[in-house]
Amino acid sequence: MTTVHDEKIAEAARRKHRYSRIRRAKQILRPLPRRATLHRYPVLKFFAKAARQRPSLWSFKQAHISPALYIGCVLAFLPAYGVQIPIAILGAWVFKANLPLTVGLQFITNPFTMWLVYWFTFTVGQTFIDYWKLGGANNFLGAAYALVIGGIFVGLALALILDLAYRITMRNPKRKSVDVKRMLKK
Repeated sequence: MTTVHDEKIAEAARRKHRYSRIRRAKQILRPLPRRATLHRYPVLKFFAKAARQRPSLWSFKQAHISPALYIGCVLAFLPAYGVQIPIAILGAWVFKANLPLTVGLQFITNPFTMWLVYWFTFTVGQTFIDYWKLGGANNFLGAAYALVIGGIFVGLALALILDLAYRITMRNPKRKSVDVKRMLKK
């Protein structure tokens, strides 16, 4: 009799833990725009009707997350600060990617981190140009060229890492659930 009671207590504890995680996630995601509340945001209200008709923009399926990771990461490291979000919205629209993830990745480069990020992408881009002897100029255009090459390279590398991590963590092997009550009746 104690085993059934212990199993009920353990199941209740698992359920409580699971629902506490869901409540925490909902609390964190509450201020973000959703398909139903898109019309409330001043800039996005013009986009609301069209966005509600494209379910791929809000889907967390693998087919919509992978393009969002690649578009968002590459765009976040390109020297396009200030116009990244409109380009991210357009990229998510064109490539049927997850919109919140694509736009959220643009906040990697914010006013506090953009100096370090752009210095790093410039260094990577210049190293890449020197190694492959692509012939960058030593003026403003050469620096912009190094920033773009480095931004693409760093963005693709980070997107590959995030995509692999997402695929590994979201892998869902089909396990048959065990019905303990039925097993005990036998």
